[in-house]
Amino acid sequence: MHGFDWIAEDGAGRAEAGAASARLGGHRLVPLATALLEADGRILHWSAEAEELTGHPADRAVGAYAARLLAPEGMRAKVHELFQEIMAGSGWSGVHAIRHSDGSSVELEFHTYPIAGPGGQPLLLVTASDVRTLRQVEADLAVLDGLFNQSPIGMAVYDTDLRFVRLNHALAKINGLTVDEHLGRRVSSLLPGLNSAEVEAVMRQVLTTGRPVVDARSHGRTPGDPRRDRAWSASYFRLEDSTGRVLGVSSNLIDVTERFQAEARAARAQERLALLAEATARIGTTLDLQRTAEELIEAVIPRFADFATVDLLEPVLRGEEPAPIHPERPVLVRAVAVGEAYEAGLTRAADAVGATTEYDAQRVYTQCLRSGRPLLRSHVDEEVLRGLVPTSDRVAPGVEAGVHSYLMVPVLARGMVLGGAEFVRTRNPEPFTAADVALAEELVARAALAIDNARLYRRERETALTLQRSLLPQEIHRTLGLEIAHRYLPSSLVSEVGGDWFDVVPLSCGRVALVVGDVMGHGIRAAATMGQLRTVARTLATLDLPPEQVLTRLDETASAIGEGQFATCVCLVYDPVDRTCLVASAGHLPPVRVAADGSSSPVDLPPGLPLGVGGATFESIEFTLPVGATVALYTDGLVERRGQDLDVGIGLLARTLSGRSRTLEESADAVLATLVADGTDDDIAMILARALPVPAERIATLHLTGEGPLASQARRFARSTLQAWGLAVHADFTELMVSELVTNALLHADAPRRLRLYRDDRTLTVEVADAGGHSPRLRSSAEHDEGGRGMHLVSELAHRWGTRPTKEGKVVWAEIELPLRAGG
Repeated sequence: MHGFDWIAEDGAGRAEAGAASARLGGHRLVPLATALLEADGRILHWSAEAEELTGHPADRAVGAYAARLLAPEGMRAKVHELFQEIMAGSGWSGVHAIRHSDGSSVELEFHTYPIAGPGGQPLLLVTASDVRTLRQVEADLAVLDGLFNQSPIGMAVYDTDLRFVRLNHALAKINGLTVDEHLGRRVSSLLPGLNSAEVEAVMRQVLTTGRPVVDARSHGRTPGDPRRDRAWSASYFRLEDSTGRVLGVSSNLIDVTERFQAEARAARAQERLALLAEATARIGTTLDLQRTAEELIEAVIPRFADFATVDLLEPVLRGEEPAPIHPERPVLVRAVAVGEAYEAGLTRAADAVGATTEYDAQRVYTQCLRSGRPLLRSHVDEEVLRGLVPTSDRVAPGVEAGVHSYLMVPVLARGMVLGGAEFVRTRNPEPFTAADVALAEELVARAALAIDNARLYRRERETALTLQRSLLPQEIHRTLGLEIAHRYLPSSLVSEVGGDWFDVVPLSCGRVALVVGDVMGHGIRAAATMGQLRTVARTLATLDLPPEQVLTRLDETASAIGEGQFATCVCLVYDPVDRTCLVASAGHLPPVRVAADGSSSPVDLPPGLPLGVGGATFESIEFTLPVGATVALYTDGLVERRGQDLDVGIGLLARTLSGRSRTLEESADAVLATLVADGTDDDIAMILARALPVPAERIATLHLTGEGPLASQARRFARSTLQAWGLAVHADFTELMVSELVTNALLHADAPRRLRLYRDDRTLTVEVADAGGHSPRLRSSAEHDEGGRGMHLVSELAHRWGTRPTKEGKVVWAEIELPLRAGG
């Protein structure tokens, strides 16, 4: 059943209201999906728009249960519960994510209408629209509203029948009628006193040809001024949607009534419109605050002013919201853009870019900022100029430059004063007029919005960078047998904050985990996801999980975050005792290994799928890192360049790291100098690790094989080793722990294989390797039990203890903290 021919009257009315929300002026902007469900949730009707939004064709959807078709398995119970509540009579509207046929998640805005079918059968009519499309339409409408509400120029939109669809209050005031009196009516029926036939003929021409008409004259009398003939200059252009479908005509209209000034005013109006159109395309092209101010200066010089400057309040430059200007306090502004059409000397007399000026509370500049209204001085002489400048020493240069007209417009955005824009005429003989004030306000308003967006973005970027940096390691752990150098370089693009991270995680027995990852995407969301994944990766690594298991758990975490968050990651665990590296990758670029002789090459590593795909399996490989050899982990921002294969960048990295003459820090600097000489479009994280020899007095190993009491052999070995190391004060505790660990292996594993003592500057580690596969655990033991207390004793004596799997079985380890004076 692909359609239906009936809907209850009440349901139809509400459905039409819902459809209206997706329309503007009779033209649908947002696909509106409709579906009809039975009381048990089975689909009766499935519109073409529903097929488009969900990817499920009607022949598959009709007859299926909506919850099974659209809801993830874990959400079906809640969806069913909500469905029952709706069918019980409580209507529901809201945003909910559904499962697309391709497996992705799509957010839709739903409206539900319980209705009665034939014979009183309860049914549910559902409408849905894509949230992203709705929000885009809302944003577009908000921009349109702002343009209409703020523009002092008469503006109108007509449909294809030339009826008013929308107009601003400026045009309504010109015509002397309310906005509502215009809507749905044509110019010929609404304003019979005008040359309506000519006006509508021009609009029909624009509709037919698509060519805009500028400076089309209309004249006559309106209800706004019924006793006087007036003239207007109007510009028309055709409105089309993204598919090329003609929607109607838009007009801008200005008054050019005075006959003797008609031609001059028309020419100036046309120039202003052209300037406004060009400035609209020029201003706000970046999210850089200073560049936006410079674009405003470039737009007005020399066509509008001979000299101009934009000054902003200090809090704005810091990304903060400025406080209201106090009526009794001076105001401090900083020059961010200055421009001059001719070498008249005003640039030298004004503040240089970056300089600050303090205006007294009683200065007209300060009063203008406080009021938020423009300040016009059509004719400027020395006395007027003295009241405009901040200090008297600037009067003479202004007079010498020939300043004769001055206009200052506060930079206002979202009700806040951000600063001021000043416009001066010297060689242009025409003084600024009220029309110039309107144009300047329009230009400054556009720049103000872009400046405020830049301010907000700067604050957001600083927040993201602070978050990102706080989530990166603040101190790199030093480990025996491994020298580490690291670099983190943010993107050189102002608009980018990435999700790259690195970490160095100290593990038991001197081992260390090196982790480098890259969250796909940019912004605060990517940085926050990076923080979550880094925290989880660090936690998993400290549990002594092998790299492939760390990535498996990270994949589960990334999948749980949802919203299409994916990341690549490489995890490497280095053991300084046997100099082995165990490494696994989740869609990340391969590490680069540099041998002790200086030769280098990428590590042949199974790439794996990125984190967040879900259900991926990962594989670790093992290789040896001899003394003097180096391994490099990095993110793609280091080697990826537009139009260049990744292998080229990886090869350049390998060649840069080759050679034996540099220190590790020098190698890191050389990599950045070679591969990132001109900045990068993406964040860069890099770790270089070089194997060092571990002093013999730091490690002692006893192979537990052969006959005899192994526990007593281990105790004697431990005591003699600690005495040789100058740690005899810890011998009793260590001997007791060794005895318990070896005995536990004898009782519960296939037998101990090796005892190893390892010390660094902070800890003494006891390791017992055995062939068993089960980790020891703390068991409760009764008072009369003869055993079961060994691991409790180890837990009490050790700073920390744990286990890790090996190819032959497992290792049980325990650590004792050493006083700082014992290190060395």
